[in-house]
Amino acid sequence: MKLYTYYRSSAAYRVRIALNLKGLEREEAYVHLRRQEQRAPAYLKENPQGLVPTLIDGDVGIGQSLAIIEYLEETHPEPPLLPATPAARARVRQLALLIAADIHPIDNLKVLNYLTREMGVDEADRLKWYRHWVDEGLTALEALLAGNADTGRYCHGDAPGLADVCLVPQMYNAARFEVDMAPYPTLCRINDACLELAAFADAAPDVQPDAE
Repeated sequence: MKLYTYYRSSAAYRVRIALNLKGLEREEAYVHLRRQEQRAPAYLKENPQGLVPTLIDGDVGIGQSLAIIEYLEETHPEPPLLPATPAARARVRQLALLIAADIHPIDNLKVLNYLTREMGVDEADRLKWYRHWVDEGLTALEALLAGNADTGRYCHGDAPGLADVCLVPQMYNAARFEVDMAPYPTLCRINDACLELAAFADAAPDVQPDAE
């Protein structure tokens, strides 16, 4: 396997965690997003979206982090990242998609850069934008997890899974942008539990070979 990654990409961070949880070795290739290396013709041949991550597994090439993780789940089912029953899998996917489909896309680097470069938004309002949408999403996530009988040490039960794989990168970014985390005690507890595991700690942006 070969993973195209960037240390601060939330989406790439998710895939690094998933690969670690499943104990899968890979070669890593580093795509520097701030230097626009994702727009290089050679990389666009691998991923026409010009995004990271991209996973190459033999003659299979996949973009989009959740598609990659679902592929890993199907091709390497142990340990599972999704629970056994349809209702439980739907719950975990709901939690994961709340982050990956609702919070992350409107707060990622290309959106923030567009606000600054094309819309003339200053740094204070750019930060206000980021914090508003993160707070809105994390508030809903906290409500879904807190007091729910299916929430355990992790987002669902006592084994890490897909929802945790998405949560930890989002919590990292929220902390980096100094979002007030006090309203989210359940999320903070789960995040701390995840980071006690080597699979999560070893995937963290600050310990990646391309970290700056």
